[in-house]
Amino acid sequence: MSLPQLELKPLPANLKYAFLDDNKTLPVIISSLLNIEQEGNLLMVLRKHKLAIGWTVVDLKGIDPSICQHRIHLEEGANPSRDAQRKLNPNMKEVVKKEVLKLLDAGIIYPISDSEWVSPTQLVPKKSGITVIANDEGILVPTRATAGWRVCIDYRKLNSKTRKDHFPLPYIDQILERLSGQSFYCFLDGYSGYNQIAVYPEDQEKTTFTCPFGTFAFRR
Repeated sequence: MSLPQLELKPLPANLKYAFLDDNKTLPVIISSLLNIEQEGNLLMVLRKHKLAIGWTVVDLKGIDPSICQHRIHLEEGANPSRDAQRKLNPNMKEVVKKEVLKLLDAGIIYPISDSEWVSPTQLVPKKSGITVIANDEGILVPTRATAGWRVCIDYRKLNSKTRKDHFPLPYIDQILERLSGQSFYCFLDGYSGYNQIAVYPEDQEKTTFTCPFGTFAFRR
């Protein structure tokens, strides 16, 4: 398990940080309303199963391919599409570079140069909470500030030529009914919920994306 670079953000009053190790390098967020016995029982369970928790992308091994693999079935007669890389400013390039190196180190992506499908990289601003900022006229205006950039791949052309999957999903009111009368609930925030399902080997090249540092495809 890789030790995370700690970046503990401020929490609301009903939440607090706890640690699953003596060196305080494996943080979890728990309710601050638990009593000592409840907190101790919760941390005991989390410590017992801490290998199932990922703090960095390297910890995430994904679902065993023998259990599940993702297929990309194209519509009949679909023609491949190769898009050029979009222009990025120096700050955006640095964000993309860090993301690509992170995914390469974890073995989630690999370099590829001969794919018939190539999708462009796109950066989307991450929005933080509402902040009051003075405009040019000195008037205070509520503004949702940009907290950073999220690296995305524009797969719209590939998606438009892919046969759609259909899964039965539960209704939200049925899910809420199951919570009725319960005193506690547990929310497991899936760290890096993407990249958990292996892509079928013959379909991996369809996930190829281009960026200023080359073209890469996803294994997961």
